[in-house]
Amino acid sequence: MAALSESLETGRNQANSAMSVLSFGELLIDFVALEMGVAVGEASGFVKAPGGAPANVAASVARLGYPSAFMGQVGDDPFGRHLAGVLAAENIDITGLTYSREARTALAFVSNTADGDRSFMFYRHPSADMLMKPADVNTALIDACEVFHHGSITFIREPAASALRLALERASAAGKFISYDPNLRLPLWDNEVDARAGMLSGLDSANMLKISDEELVFLTGGDDVAPLWRERMEMICVTYGAKGAVAHLKDGTSIARGGYAVTATDTTGAGDAFVAAMLIGILENRANWRARLPAILDFANAVGALTCLGKGAIPSLPTMVQARDFQANQTDRN
Repeated sequence: MAALSESLETGRNQANSAMSVLSFGELLIDFVALEMGVAVGEASGFVKAPGGAPANVAASVARLGYPSAFMGQVGDDPFGRHLAGVLAAENIDITGLTYSREARTALAFVSNTADGDRSFMFYRHPSADMLMKPADVNTALIDACEVFHHGSITFIREPAASALRLALERASAAGKFISYDPNLRLPLWDNEVDARAGMLSGLDSANMLKISDEELVFLTGGDDVAPLWRERMEMICVTYGAKGAVAHLKDGTSIARGGYAVTATDTTGAGDAFVAAMLIGILENRANWRARLPAILDFANAVGALTCLGKGAIPSLPTMVQARDFQANQTDRN
């Protein structure tokens, strides 16, 4: 397996390389409850916000100033067109976005507990993203990117699962750096056994795995990352919410950095923003990313923390200037 810096350089040096990060997966509308600490059915109203974990990563990459592209499918409906407009306004390449007339754009209703954690209710029976076919995959975008990022939700149903596998095969064969976040959304799977198997299926192609402490326990039964290592994998980042994150390297090195203390309004998208910031930190430090890992983790923790200050993921994502200013002026660490 090529080293991380080598696999990134392979993508960067290809002719006509235009996108630093290509994100693949779901793009949807989050309806975020107006009140904290209420169930979805008890909320008096909701704030409409664009979302979907891979789309959040794409938006965060763009907001931080790096070229970004998104590939997925929405409904040929007002919500789908709205989402396309949101991504385009963020300067995200959406030539890989397709529109379905067979199903509508996915919706998620989100409520937050008093401490900012979330519960979800999804409308995907099916949704347009689940019907994306292998023929819809824009291979030219994969060839042009440096980093290919995806989550686990697309593995849940065919034909979208086959579309993602095709994209991963293309990215792997081209030596792209592959980033994977196995988001745990149990209500979307038929059962825990299928969820665990589906989430684990994305490990083999990943160079970087980002996983929460909750997901780590779900997949391994404990807090040891050892069962998750695969041949291609070079780094596993475990996030612990407000407490920060730990980066594990294949040589056994682990680097822990505390989080930044903020009063969370909505944690939706914080993990996705963390992923985007990690990828940008690596892209900015291709030659010496291991030596720079403590600073990269600090930056990613800051971007994730700032995303918790507003309602909805994409509307709350910070710019590079905001993130750097926050780091320079923040002394309260967890």
